[in-house]
Amino acid sequence: MVCVVLAGGLARRMGGGDKALVALDGTPLLRHVLDRIAPQVHAVALNANGDPSRFAAWGLPVLPDTVSDHPGPLAGVLAGMRWAQQHYPDADHLLSVPTDTPYLPENLASRLQQGRGGKAIAVATSAGQHHPVVALWPVALADALEAGLRGGARRIDAWTAGHGVAPVDFPFTGIDPFFNVNRPEDLAPDRRR
Repeated sequence: MVCVVLAGGLARRMGGGDKALVALDGTPLLRHVLDRIAPQVHAVALNANGDPSRFAAWGLPVLPDTVSDHPGPLAGVLAGMRWAQQHYPDADHLLSVPTDTPYLPENLASRLQQGRGGKAIAVATSAGQHHPVVALWPVALADALEAGLRGGARRIDAWTAGHGVAPVDFPFTGIDPFFNVNRPEDLAPDRRR
């Protein structure tokens, strides 16, 4: 299994820029995510648009969207699938996670794999909420996803519904494992509950 960290958005609610490089407790969000995810997968790439050299110090492949006009996280998933097909042809599945979720479970990949059952896609849930960007995708869906994006698909839930989704619940213990840093105020310690 390989992973794509999604950082291709415009970060409008954070005031623009690279949310992946915003510091939480003195450490960039991307470092928090990589520390949690890298031990769980064979390889990690970063989906980000613009000049890839700004991430050169991270030593990750930087994958731009392959569909124009910033169509959202599905475009990052597609970029990750195409990267997996080219560089890791034995990888059947791609894990996707956003760059702004610093407390991802340390067993995320294995729990999604086990919880997938007979469904094509496994999506993380916690406290009754779906987290559609945190998902396990069959790489074989790349052509269907590209066709969907080119046909106007933008919402993850709407697109995945046609392919079979297994929700996989993760416990909420103190801090939501899928706590999302969307705004500057989310960096405050009291916002992480």
